[in-house]
Amino acid sequence: MLDVAQEATKAVIPEVAYAYAGAAIGAGLAVIGAGLGIGKLAVGTAEGIARQPSAAGQITAATQLPLFLLEGVAILAVVGSLLIILMK
Repeated sequence: MLDVAQEATKAVIPEVAYAYAGAAIGAGLAVIGAGLGIGKLAVGTAEGIARQPSAAGQITAATQLPLFLLEGVAILAVVGSLLIILMK
């Protein structure tokens, strides 16, 4: 009787574990990618302002939209991963 219960749990647990692991890996990769993108954007902005300090306002204004879009992608990825975890 105990062997049947152990086999049943072995059959069910990997599906859920794989879903949780996949969601966690997906969220982590999305956040890492967004962080790298934001870092490159900040480096480019700093270099541009260092080259032309008089254009700092224009450079900053031009980098705000991509910055917000990158943050939005990271937030959506985390929300999607949480939905996968909560719906499973």
